[in-house]
Amino acid sequence: MSEPIPSGEARNVRLKRLHMRSMRRGIKEMDIILMRFSAIELEKLSDAELDEYDAVLSQNDQDLYQWVSGQMPAPAPLAPMIARIARVSDEAMG
Repeated sequence: MSEPIPSGEARNVRLKRLHMRSMRRGIKEMDIILMRFSAIELEKLSDAELDEYDAVLSQNDQDLYQWVSGQMPAPAPLAPMIARIARVSDEAMG
């Protein structure tokens, strides 16, 4: 379930919230993938990209895993962020 985004949320508070949501997933694989992405990329994201990442975090973990792993195509609105997450995951895996 998606958490409402507090209006006027300070960037540092938002980054902490998104980082915590990246760590507390439903399946271990997504914990690992999203924690890695959060640690490497989160602070680099623009406010618009943070909105996209927040939308990604609201998705079901089984769907997310299939999109990030390339088993299924991601929905168009989420595809750029999913591709970025997948790239970071692939680079980290070597």
